[in-house]
Amino acid sequence: MMTTEDIEKAVEQLNPRELARFRAWFEVFDADRFDAAIERDAHGGKLDAFADEALAAHRAGPGLR
Repeated sequence: MMTTEDIEKAVEQLNPRELARFRAWFEVFDADRFDAAIERDAHGGKLDAFADEALAAHRAGPGLR
């Protein structure tokens, strides 16, 4: 298995075109991972307290928080 250091060294050796291609790929990869984590947390109830707090603040109206 590659280490983080191995990956860093490989990325440092990419030419500008390949670096741009890698950056675009990684942006999509990272966003997909983030979205999946949010979805898992939402289905697991981990975000319920935040949602309840936001709804309570909304119901209280401006300046009443």
